[in-house]
Amino acid sequence: MSKATKAKGLSLHIGLNSVDPGHYAGWAGELTACEADAEDMHAIAGKRGFSATLLKTGEASREAVIANIRNAARTLAKGDIFFLSYSGHGGQVPDLNGDEYDLQDETWCLYDGQLIDDELRLLWGEFVKGVRVLVLSDSCHSGTVTKLAFFARSGGMAVPTMDLSPAAEQPRYKFMPPEIAMRTYRQNRDFYDTLGTSLPKKPLPIQAAVRLISGCQDNQLSQDGIFNGLFTGTLLRVWSAGRFKGDYLAFHRAIQTRMPPTQSPNHYFIGIQSLAYDAQRPFAI
Repeated sequence: MSKATKAKGLSLHIGLNSVDPGHYAGWAGELTACEADAEDMHAIAGKRGFSATLLKTGEASREAVIANIRNAARTLAKGDIFFLSYSGHGGQVPDLNGDEYDLQDETWCLYDGQLIDDELRLLWGEFVKGVRVLVLSDSCHSGTVTKLAFFARSGGMAVPTMDLSPAAEQPRYKFMPPEIAMRTYRQNRDFYDTLGTSLPKKPLPIQAAVRLISGCQDNQLSQDGIFNGLFTGTLLRVWSAGRFKGDYLAFHRAIQTRMPPTQSPNHYFIGIQSLAYDAQRPFAI
């Protein structure tokens, strides 16, 4: 991109306070602050000059999310940026194309069905070389939801210690309970099996520069809240209405140091790394 051409920014912000029980075996997955998380990310994007789209709960279907990402891939050119945020339940389905050491794919629980991390990996491959992609995922099992299956995950799920006394108000976490994940998969087995077996184990290389900052690691849970999810609320405090001046690494570290040890935000990169992108302030077009 020439110096005379201004970079373009598109963004998509997804927040689901519930899902369709018809797809999820009678489970609505009710949460409190996910729509607020999406609204706050949408507001940051607008202030930073992005052309921003907001999808809340029933609007956040598989079709709508995939279509918006594909539109960004078709529209953006070298030097442009796509900013995607998700707040909602994280899930898991059986890995049917053999690229996961733990035999499970991580998912985003969209309103009418789960979006598999392999699908996101393929969508990143549709962006041209030189496009920057920023993904914020405030969901459980989100450490590598954009897909980087190069290592075995440590066993066990990190669950915070909770006060189980009757008077204690228990926090909500953004994960699909295992029994619901099993029932949802079995109820929609033909759909997920067809989708899973159709996804390539070794897709084409990603040419874009894709950065993920997630709410937790793959074996952890992300906490919901009253006003924001724990990760998004912490991110907003660090961002401080734009007063934060560091780069992405400093941004991640500042968020991480303010989070409990049971929820450790991840930061990693796939595609063709850009040192210029690394050095930018968060949300810079």
